[in-house]
Amino acid sequence: MATLVLTALGDDQTGLVDALARAISDHGGNWERSHMAQLAGKFAGVVVATVPDNRSDELVGALEPLQAQGLLDITVEIAEAPAPATPTALFTIDLVGQDRLGIIAELAHGLAAIGVSIDELSTETRDAPMAGGLLFEAHANVTGPPSLTVHGIEDALSDLGRDFQIDVAAPLDPS
Repeated sequence: MATLVLTALGDDQTGLVDALARAISDHGGNWERSHMAQLAGKFAGVVVATVPDNRSDELVGALEPLQAQGLLDITVEIAEAPAPATPTALFTIDLVGQDRLGIIAELAHGLAAIGVSIDELSTETRDAPMAGGLLFEAHANVTGPPSLTVHGIEDALSDLGRDFQIDVAAPLDPS
């Protein structure tokens, strides 16, 4: 089986997920995992699908009409075999505070400096009900070396923590 990672971007409209799902299933593929959202009037999605090796080119070809019709810009990458698993520590990070420039850059830099990888990240801004302005919220699932601790992450994010409430959860059970 080939593992394909599809990214899709287009003007948000009804039927985009249906078009992707039909193309995958019509070619013997299985929709494994996805993240999709409507962002600023655009539909953006990432899909991991598996398809029989001998049908992956057919699937890629079936996606071309979606681009030709102007529905979606689609990029397809063939995923390589996963690297052997290495022991890692799993954490969640929740961040809330007044929106300003550079928040994610600071978060990502602090985590990268201690060898932490961001596995999933979701962010949003919304009206701050009591203070006015915009409130920024982020939720991240991260992995790092087995020796990583909550305190280690908190230390790495201490500068950011002056302006934001940051909650680092104890390691999650990977099973």
